[in-house]
Amino acid sequence: MSTTAPKSSLSDGLRFAFGTLTVLPVKVTRWDRAAARGGMLCAPLAGLVVGAGAALLGVTLLAMGAGPLLAAVASAAVPAALTRGLHLDGLADTADGLGSGKPAEDALRIMKQSDIGPFGVITLLFVLLAQVAALFQAYDHSWARGVLAAVVSAVSARLALTLAARTGVPPARPEGLGAAVAGTVPVRGALLVTAAVVAAATGAGTLLGTYDPVRAAVAVAAACATAELLLRHCTRRFGGITGDVFGGLAETAATTALVVVSLG
Repeated sequence: MSTTAPKSSLSDGLRFAFGTLTVLPVKVTRWDRAAARGGMLCAPLAGLVVGAGAALLGVTLLAMGAGPLLAAVASAAVPAALTRGLHLDGLADTADGLGSGKPAEDALRIMKQSDIGPFGVITLLFVLLAQVAALFQAYDHSWARGVLAAVVSAVSARLALTLAARTGVPPARPEGLGAAVAGTVPVRGALLVTAAVVAAATGAGTLLGTYDPVRAAVAVAAACATAELLLRHCTRRFGGITGDVFGGLAETAATTALVVVSLG
């Protein structure tokens, strides 16, 4: 009798993506490698919903007479709320692990602790300040630029997870979310999703102005490149990826995309 797991459907992938990457009431019906592969391929769609929510709140506040700073703070808060702060927590834990300077086993143990160390606090502070500052500059330019920044950054953050889950990237631990999704996404599939996101971002940019298509495409590319540098460093440092590293990659990509879109 065959023990091969059945192929996952699009529904399985979407449930996995939204059920693990957001707090939306979506039940994950399958927790196997096939479903994880579909979920990681669908991760940018979860980012699209998160980014749309962030942009909607920011624009609503602007329409009600709020200034760009308040809109920026609100847009930065939505992704944190829709993920229960898990990506920010992962960023802080990853910073503590990297900053400890200890061997991989000790660094991973530090990352599993519930408290946040000085490296994590400092990293969170500057990342959140950078996100709010970039969103403020985008909204101050125009509400449309603010929407583009919020959406592109959230999608890029989840695209970084798709790329990090590609074949050849090992898990640092035998358990946890990192182990569940590590190596599940074929490289070709990850590249196709990346191309689709870049094309979509470019198309969205055409609605704004002459240089915005290039700005949006560069934002996605820069976000992926920055996350890839962090991924490679973490893989060398820890021997693989963990759920915390995934969170750190997402926040790194999101911040990079925000900065690029806000420039100019």
